[in-house]
Amino acid sequence: MGEPDGNGTTSRAGRNLPAAIASGVILVALCLVTLFTFKWTFTILVVAALVVAVREFSRAFAGAGIFIARTPLYLAAFAIPIAAYVWGPEAQLAATGIAVLAILIWRIRRGYEHYVRDAAASAFITAYLPFMAGFLMLTLSADDGPQRVVVFVLLTICSDLGGYVAGVFFGRHPIAPQISPKKSWEGLVGSIALQCVVGGFAFVLLLDAPWWQGVIVGLVMTITATAGDFAESAIKRDLGVKDMGSFLPGHGGIMDRLDSLIPNAFTSWALFTLFLGSGVA
Repeated sequence: MGEPDGNGTTSRAGRNLPAAIASGVILVALCLVTLFTFKWTFTILVVAALVVAVREFSRAFAGAGIFIARTPLYLAAFAIPIAAYVWGPEAQLAATGIAVLAILIWRIRRGYEHYVRDAAASAFITAYLPFMAGFLMLTLSADDGPQRVVVFVLLTICSDLGGYVAGVFFGRHPIAPQISPKKSWEGLVGSIALQCVVGGFAFVLLLDAPWWQGVIVGLVMTITATAGDFAESAIKRDLGVKDMGSFLPGHGGIMDRLDSLIPNAFTSWALFTLFLGSGVA
């Protein structure tokens, strides 16, 4: 929902657009290759992204004087998505509970000072990253999981794309200028319009489902994607950082790309299950 500056290369949000496009294309290609060869390899891609994201959070929180339980979080980033993919939602929930318990025990080693703050931050990251990513693994485990994941990624990308284009040409009224001044109401309308159109076509062409279900999914996922953008912006402003990292050229850190994907992982799983069933024979 940002706007480009006059040189046409770097956006007014400070992004290098050619680098951002190139890294985005590479990420999409990796997703497609893993999904449509051996779909379980997509789990490796997700776990790798989560490990990098935990590392980014660890550094950003440390800069604010908050020290998270890194070892349990790294293990959670590995265990929770795999448990969800292999054994289902009960295993996902159990693995999350074990992770929180491990965090509480692990943090005791540093003493009682700031215990609540550090343990709460670590539990927050557990819920925000591996637990939410577990819902994407539940989506993947369906018989038509690769197609569902493609629709999930496609709609989330369209949310950003529709908002960006509409924001460039029509953006005048920011939604929450103190949190994310580049996001406008006009951009939100652009996101909704593109999401609904693409959602309708995607459900018919990729999921063999009624178009109106895709429109509903597109509408709801626009709202949760935008909420995820705002949540990530609020986290970064609270921690006093512009980007969570520099892992992806033109994008920043992994977390700067996962902001809208994280809430949509749950939203898409819930809506796909509602409209299409679990998809597991």
